[in-house]
Parts: sequence; C-alpha cells; structure tokens
Amino acid sequence: MNPPNAITIPLINPNEPGCLLSELFVTQGQLVHQGDRICILETTKATLELTAAAAGYVIGLAFQPGQIIQAGETLAYLADSPGQPVPQPYKEPMPPQTIPPQGLRISQPALQLALQHHIDLTQFSGETFITEKEIQQLIESTVPETAFKLQTSQFDPDAIIIYGGGGHGKIIIDLLRALEAFPIAGIVDDGLAVGSLVMGVPVLGGADLLPRLFEQGVHYAANAVGGIGNIDSRIKVFERLTQVGFTCPTLVHPAAYVETSAMLAEGAQVMSLAYIGSEVRLGFGVIINTGAIISHDCILGDYANLSPGAILAGEVTIGSAVLVGMGVTVNLRVKVGDRARIGNGATVKQDVPANSIVHAGTTWPD
Repeated sequence: MNPPNAITIPLINPNEPGCLLSELFVTQGQLVHQGDRICILETTKATLELTAAAAGYVIGLAFQPGQIIQAGETLAYLADSPGQPVPQPYKEPMPPQTIPPQGLRISQPALQLALQHHIDLTQFSGETFITEKEIQQLIESTVPETAFKLQTSQFDPDAIIIYGGGGHGKIIIDLLRALEAFPIAGIVDDGLAVGSLVMGVPVLGGADLLPRLFEQGVHYAANAVGGIGNIDSRIKVFERLTQVGFTCPTLVHPAAYVETSAMLAEGAQVMSLAYIGSEVRLGFGVIINTGAIISHDCILGDYANLSPGAILAGEVTIGSAVLVGMGVTVNLRVKVGDRARIGNGATVKQDVPANSIVHAGTTWPD
C-alpha cells in the first residue's frame, strides 16, 4: 500500500499567509479522481480552486468551510483505501546534548540557548553555575545595543518607526516619504535580519527594542501589519505600541481626498487615490486602501480594513475588525457587523451579521 498523498494549502498571496476555506467539495472517506475539485480558497486579493493531483480516498480531513488555513498546512490526504491510517505529524528531533567548555558549569538549556545565539562562553568563569535565565538576560542586554548602532543617539522629534517590513510596510514607507512630515527612524520586525534594508530603510531589531527607541526620543509609530486573514495580529501590534507609549498618528496620502467634515481617529491610514466623503467617521487603526471610496455619513469601527477599489454607499456602517475585499460594493445604509469578512467583488445589499462571511463574487443575501 502506497503512503497517502498530502493535500497541502498553497501560498496564494506572499503578503497573506492565511486563507479562507470558503467551499469544500469532498468528505471523509470519499473517492476522488485526478482533477476533481477539492475546495475553494479565498484571500482578500485572490480566489483559488484546488483540485486533486491524483486519485484516492479522502482521509484525515482537518478543516471545515469558514475556517482560516495557513499556507503549508495539510487539508487532508488521498489514500489507497478509506481505512488507511493518517500519517503522524512530523516532530522536530530533540537537539543533541552538547559538551560545555572544560570547567564551565552551565545547565543544558542555557548551553543550547547560548549556542543558538552564538554567545562566546569563554567570557564565563567556572566559579558559578550558569542558568538559562542568565543567558537570556545577556541576550536581551546585547542584541538591542547591536541593533541600535544603526541609528544615531539623537532622533528628530517627529521621527517615526514602522512596525512591520512586509508588503504593507513598503506602502507605509512610500506614504511617509510623500507626506514629508515624519522622518523614518527605521523598521521594527522580529522576522527580518537586523541591519537589512527595506526600500532603503534599516531594520533596527524586533519588538524588544521598542522601549529603548521610545527612551531615545522616537515617540511616533506606524502599524504596518495589515492583519489580512488574522486581524488579531494587527490589533496586538497596536496594543504593544500603546503599552510602551507610542502615538500612532493618522496618515493620509497626499494623493487621497478627505472632505473637511470627515473625522479620522488616530492610527487610521488612507492610501493614494482613496476618497473619504462628508461627515465620515473612521475609527482607530482603520485602513483605507488605494482607490477605495467611502460616501457621505459612513461609520467605520476600529481596525476595519477596506481593500483596494472597495466602494461604500452613503450611511453605511462597518463594524470593528471587518475585512472588506477588493472591488466590493456595499449598498446604501447597510450595516456590517463586527469581524465580518467580505470577499473580493461581492455586492452587499442587506445587513451582514457579526462574524459572517460573504463569499467572493457573490451577492448578499443570495
């Protein structure tokens, strides 16, 4: 009997590792043939139909429609029989036991941590026992210093950091350069190498550097974590920044148009060619992407995200943490509940309850 073939979720959008399982066409134990439809996956920018690469019985089905799946995860397996065992998940092998330098008394976890961060253990004497906590304290005291050498000790009083160096971070870099109001001090990103450059802007370090940057006089921050697929990641960044004391200013691209009667909360970001109509209210941390149109008297709750080309008619209410896809049209006076997700190209004619999903290309209600 041949090993089962995994049905792996592909990376549809490099800037969006998570995708919505909007439709599922197979069930546990079902026989499928090569080319049969397995499911439909959606991001805010694309829709993909996944088909079977080979024939087989579906086993180990791990997700249901409406769930968010990360790229690289296994949806199910195709096996030679419906009763074939599901492969066990791969487990990382335990790190080998390493012999410490002669005469040094150090715990094994502390030794592994020191080797991982390339710490010179010859700086320690054999008189005391070295613990994992002491190694961690050494890492925290030295890494920020290394990162901080990328900048001078004095910053412009209007200097700003960008939290996140991905796709949205690049958009924020261009927006800030167009504004010419906030000199960019650098990028904070746990996933990028210290000293690397994103569009010419240096990566200063990870989140542990935030308190030190604030002490050195950088008091403004822009949240460049878009949160597509997982809005909580964007919310957590705001919480981290505000806890340290950073102010997240409202950022409006010079090529956007905002009516004078509109009110934009802190942390809101309005991209190029967007239009914000009369007496619109944007909540904290809202993103209005390129070419989006918000007509008069609309209200958008905190952390709402409108993708490029989305259109809201007058008096629309968008709840907190709502994700609106590209090219979406929302009709007059419609209310969209908190944390709803509206797929690309959808037309919304009536109210959408909280936590609901409107699939890409559909009309709500059907």
